Amino acid sequence: MTPPPETGALPVASPSPSAALLPFASRAQLSALVELTKPSITTLVMVTMVSGALAASVPIRTAHLALAMFGTACVVGAANAFNMWMERDSDAFMTRTRRRPLPTGRLSPEMVVGFGTLLAVVGLTLLATSVSSLSALLGWVALCSYVLAYTPLKRVTTWSLHVGAVPGAVPPLMGWAAVTGSLSREAFALFAILFVWQLPHFLAIASFRAPEYERAGLKVMPNVNGAAATERAIIFYSVLLGVVAVAPWALGMAGLGYGLTALVCSAIFLGLALQGRRTLPGNRWARRLFFASMPYLVVVFAAFVASRV
Repeated sequence: MTPPPETGALPVASPSPSAALLPFASRAQLSALVELTKPSITTLVMVTMVSGALAASVPIRTAHLALAMFGTACVVGAANAFNMWMERDSDAFMTRTRRRPLPTGRLSPEMVVGFGTLLAVVGLTLLATSVSSLSALLGWVALCSYVLAYTPLKRVTTWSLHVGAVPGAVPPLMGWAAVTGSLSREAFALFAILFVWQLPHFLAIASFRAPEYERAGLKVMPNVNGAAATERAIIFYSVLLGVVAVAPWALGMAGLGYGLTALVCSAIFLGLALQGRRTLPGNRWARRLFFASMPYLVVVFAAFVASRV
């Protein structure tokens, strides 16, 4: 697959055999390896993972939580590295991804696979031996479903979004399992919120980046089902998100403060979706909703943790 002319010519650096054997041979390669882990996404995942640990309301040893965080970060980094390896061709067609390490030739595919494997082995082994076997199992399920199901399905069906939302919602379960060795309905409440939150969040991204996904050959709802159907889906999932977010309070898992916070945040989010759809151009509406989804998740998760600690 050859990138279209509009992506521009990018400098390609052919990695040497010695570089393939020594991944940390240069500062530039080290920086590229860090980039493989998608640090911004990994940071958000770690916030949700720690939220799950804190919400368990059990005594937590700092060293134990640190090990759990490091192991989880390694697993997430491995999933992201494998994802970049599998999508190295389509990444060259998208503005936001065409300067990643593989499309630019800063790293070889072999190095990326090796680095991802190393992270997976280190992360899962650490979780299994030093944290809890359940957290390691959840990490393994998240890694496999993200790499072996979600990533290839992106080229086949728009339902890949729902498949990918499963591993995306696992980190709070890993955090809970890391400090308790088990799971409970409160942990699955966090899972449900994060699962549903991803649907309007990523549909908004797909809406304002639809042409890029089209060039890359990835199936997203705006290109397959149209803008109107996507907007209706976003509003439906925004309503569902409010229901799922308020449910922990309604079921007695969190206090009134959390319930009011979740209700207000969900009402604002839904209001932005409904009002902006009628008054803003499609791309501006989708961008605004995307940026609004980030603080929504942080505030709701923080309120849940605060009500439990």
